[in-house]
Amino acid sequence: MLEDYTRYQQRIIKGYYRNFEAIQIQKLSELVTELFLAETEKKKATLWKRAQEMMTKLEIPASRITHIVSQKDPQLVAALIKELLG
Repeated sequence: MLEDYTRYQQRIIKGYYRNFEAIQIQKLSELVTELFLAETEKKKATLWKRAQEMMTKLEIPASRITHIVSQKDPQLVAALIKELLG
């Protein structure tokens, strides 16, 4: 698959997947800010759906994702991020 790309493109692709978890955690932390600032219920629903997808990509246990999303509390997501960071 990587044979179709230049050497430069291959390094970029490999770097992305090497840092995939860190990238997803960063995106999730940005999403927490958006959740705190969201005003309409429609926007909040969209953001919670994105948060759920990101947590799934980070391989968070499904039961924990369900709990966080059902509570709809951005502080729970922030606590999860803090835990993931160490």
